[in-house]
Amino acid sequence: MTTQNRYWTSLMEQDWSEAPMITPMTKEERQRSKERDNVNNPAHYGTGSIECIEYIKDFLTDEELIGYYRGNVAKYLHRWRYKNGVEDLKKARWYLEALIQQQERK
Repeated sequence: MTTQNRYWTSLMEQDWSEAPMITPMTKEERQRSKERDNVNNPAHYGTGSIECIEYIKDFLTDEELIGYYRGNVAKYLHRWRYKNGVEDLKKARWYLEALIQQQERK
């Protein structure tokens, strides 16, 4: 088993039942939000007429979207100690929750 596979296996075997979940916000929730939130509603992703994540979900195949979510989880888990601390952990959790929700819809 490769180091990467051991890492993902150990991550998925952890007990996440006590972990608080952040669910992706709906368009209406984002519009009602007055406060900028770098995890759920980063300012630089909402400047167009469509939210960036909605475009990505529409553009990618299911398998590509799984890779996108997994890649972002890995990125934020890798860099949290060196860049944005807890904010990056929350971003990793956001992408993991998005992946879980996508899989539950199948």
